[in-house]
Amino acid sequence: MFEDPGCSDRAAPFRVGDKWTAMVLRCLEGGPRRFSELRVPLHWVTPKVLTETLRSMERNGFVSRTAHDENPPRVEYELTALGRSLLEPLDFACDWARTHVPDIVAARAAYETDRAAP
Repeated sequence: MFEDPGCSDRAAPFRVGDKWTAMVLRCLEGGPRRFSELRVPLHWVTPKVLTETLRSMERNGFVSRTAHDENPPRVEYELTALGRSLLEPLDFACDWARTHVPDIVAARAAYETDRAAP
């Protein structure tokens, strides 16, 4: 996350994680899940990319990874307090997107029309 004390009085764009982080946050919102359980709702994400996303989220302190000493091995991923703290801002961002999707679609159409004009 980007934080600049000199920019505290204005909004600064920042990105938390990669493009799949928000989806993984949502999938873990209800509690711990195994990798295979995450693959079901995230079926369009390759296993490699999901693994990279989970590792990045663990490195950033958003998820914890627990390997249970069982046969076969069982690994669970769970949101940490820091990860859970992202859910409310994510809710606001989703609400904003739902409200403004028509505006965004209209702006994109206008942009494309303007670009296509000779």
